[in-house]
Parts: sequence; structure tokens; C-alpha cells
Amino acid sequence: MTVAKEPSALNFECETGNYHTFCPISCVAWLYQKIEDSFFLVIGTKTCGYFLQNAMGVMIFAEPRYAMAELEEGDISAQLNDYEELKRLCEQIKRDRNPSVIVWIGTCTTEIIKTDLEGLAPKLEAEIGIPIIVARANGLDYAFTQGEDTVLAAMANRCPEKTLVSETDKSDRNAIQKLLNFGKKKEDIAQEESEYIKHPPLILFGSLPDHVVTQLTLELKKQGIKVSGWLPAKRFTELPILEEGYYVAGVNPFLSRTATTLMRRRKCKLIGTPFPIGPDGTRAWVEKICSVFGITPTGLDEREAQIWENLEQYVKLIRGKSVFFMGDNLLEISLARFLFRCGMTVQEIGIPYMDKRYQAAELAFLEKTCQEMGVPLPRIVEKPDSYNQVQRIYKLKPDLVITGMAHANPLEARGINTKWSVEFTFAQIHGFGNARDLLELVTRPLRRNNNLKDLGWDQLVKEEAKV
Repeated sequence: MTVAKEPSALNFECETGNYHTFCPISCVAWLYQKIEDSFFLVIGTKTCGYFLQNAMGVMIFAEPRYAMAELEEGDISAQLNDYEELKRLCEQIKRDRNPSVIVWIGTCTTEIIKTDLEGLAPKLEAEIGIPIIVARANGLDYAFTQGEDTVLAAMANRCPEKTLVSETDKSDRNAIQKLLNFGKKKEDIAQEESEYIKHPPLILFGSLPDHVVTQLTLELKKQGIKVSGWLPAKRFTELPILEEGYYVAGVNPFLSRTATTLMRRRKCKLIGTPFPIGPDGTRAWVEKICSVFGITPTGLDEREAQIWENLEQYVKLIRGKSVFFMGDNLLEISLARFLFRCGMTVQEIGIPYMDKRYQAAELAFLEKTCQEMGVPLPRIVEKPDSYNQVQRIYKLKPDLVITGMAHANPLEARGINTKWSVEFTFAQIHGFGNARDLLELVTRPLRRNNNLKDLGWDQLVKEEAKV
């Protein structure tokens, strides 16, 4: 008789090679709000325009700073002058909005017809006097959240060097420090500056809401670490100074191209960390940055323990339950690691794209978490085939499936609890303070169904599903 052994290392598989995800041009939805002096010009077809109108329907109360440059039959057949048309649009943007930067978002169509956006941009930038950044965010090559990755990678090349910035601009560029010092006396600021431990400059990259940026900056400040800037900054004119030898650390697992650009083009040193998602991930993120600078962190044990204690009412709802990730936004590894720590069983982690180098620390942390929790290592499927995954879902019968919007309703109709993965992209899930919001999202479908049972509607739902 043979006994099947549990895997001793993470099991990676790859299926179809297709991306069953949201289009990456949707990154405009959060980036135009983050970079306040920017304007995004999406260059594509009417289909792209329809998608943006629907995807950004939730943004109707915010003033949009994006537009569509629609490619017609004449553009696609190369009968029109691309440069003249883009010049006309950019001049109109300059008259109407006068942004500090215009970001061209290339779509699938610009890839197919080989529009030379990188060649057109420098000439037009010199002519209109506004920086133009080209970012390829087409769905042929990139998954949902990788649109941000291409924009930040292009923006990293525009970060200034110290030798090219005046002393006045140097002090003005660290917007987060200006925010933290707002309303304080010079003596108090000087006292706080003296509390920082001397270390090389540290730049953090990843687009987060301003108050989450402040939270993570303060977490490092408690350990004596000064954040010299964020990429992206709140304004394009406040992009952080980048020099050879600067240290950089990411806050999201889908920013591998940005990390590569910072290392290869700007000669920065990447700190490979787990990502600050969940109290366990936030602690590991702070600890790793501290270790690089030779700092012994203090107070993290108590901080994490307090957060877990506050989360217990949510954790008890999912402890012992199973979850299945179909794969959409590249946050799956970090979310799975957090849910393992909450006591859930992760049956499968689907992920559209996996950069094992950039996510090495997160993968190692996932293994460590599984060992500490005494659970088998999960199956990780890159570029999963939707049909195969649905068959596995029917067989495994998970308590919760975290999936893209396309599959949620069909699975719900078959009595399977689902949660849209896109909600984790737009929600504030980073840092100690937002762990509650993260579990609020995870537990909502389960709490909803518990309420239905209490009301006696669960039987009606089952009968309707049979019909």
C-alpha cells in the first residue's frame, strides 16, 4: 500500500496561455485620480470607448481627465496622418485642461496596425511643450492590473536625477513629507528628522489612495525609516528623484515591469518583499525593509496581534472554509496567503501572469504560512483555462470562488458563492488599518447567504436554480 505524499514545494502549472481578464486600459480609472495633474488619452476603437464608459460608470461623481482617440477605417488602413490627428487632440487637451503630462495609452488596435506611438511622442512633445508618456496597455499582452505596471514603468524613466534638480525643487518633490509636516513648527520638524536612522534613500512604487500612502509611510517612520518619495506621486511635477544606488520597494504584486525598469534603467536596488496585504503581509513588508537597512523593528508583534484580535469576528466566519481563485487581477498569491492565515483552505490559485522573481519573497512567505498553519501547499495555475477551472470547481465544491465578473453570475446560478476579484483592486486592502475592509469583502457573500437562510429564502433559491 502506498501513501500519497503532500507536495514539499509549490506546484506551478500553466494551461492555455489566454488572459481571461478585464482589459488593462481600465487602469486609467484609478491612475487619473491618483496623478492629479495628468491627462490620459486612450488610443483605440469605439469598442475601447464603450468599455471605458461602462468600466468607469462608478466614477461618475469624479471629474474625469481622460479621453478616447478613436481609430476609424481611415486610420486602420493608413490613409490618414496619425501625427496630425494626435497633434490636434493634444493641442485641444492643452487648451482645455493644460495638464502637466499627457499619457498615451496604446490599445490592441495600435499594436495590430503597428502605430509608432514611441516615435511620434517625442516630436509632438517638443512641439506642444507638454511631456507625453507612452504606455502600452493592450489586452493582447497584459492582464487587467498590468496596465498600471506599463504606465509606472514609462513614468520611472521620467523621474529626475539629483544633479538636474535645484535645491528648492528637491525639498518640494517629497510630497508625502510635506503632507506629514503640514502645520508643524520648524523646531518640531527638525526634532522628527533627527529621529530617522541614517540610511540610503528609499522610494516606494505602486498606486494607492493618499491616506493609505500616509499609513504605510508612518509604519516605516515608526521604525526610523524615511520614505524619500512614491511612484507615482500625487502630481507629475513631484515625481521622486531617482539615482543609482537608491533602494526601491513595491506595494503590489503586478508591478514586475516597473521593478525591472527601476533596476536596469535607473540602477536602483530592489528590496524583494512580501506585499503589505493583510496584517501578516504588512508586518513582513516592514520587517524586510528594516532588515535591509540593518534596523531591528519594534512593536510589530503587538501591532499584528491587536489587528488579528480585532478581526476575529470576521475570521471565525471563514475559518475552516474553502476558497478557489479563478485568476484575474494578479493579487491572488497575496490574498491566498492571507486567507491561509485566516484558517481557510485554498483549493487552487489561478493567476493570469506570474513573475517568480518579483514575487519570490511573497511565494516564500506563502510556503512558510502553509507550514506554520499545517496545511498542504496550494496548486498554482498560471493562465488558467476557464472551462477546466469550472469543471474543477464543480468537483471540489468550494465555499467561495473569487473570480472575474464574467463567471460570477453563471456560478451563482449554480449555487456557488462568488466574489468579484475586481473589487479587491479598487478597495483599500493595504496596511494594518485596512485588513478589516479586506475581510469585509471576503465574508460578504457568506454573510449574505447566512441571512438568506435565516429568512427562509435559501430553499426558494435552490428551486429556482433547478428550473
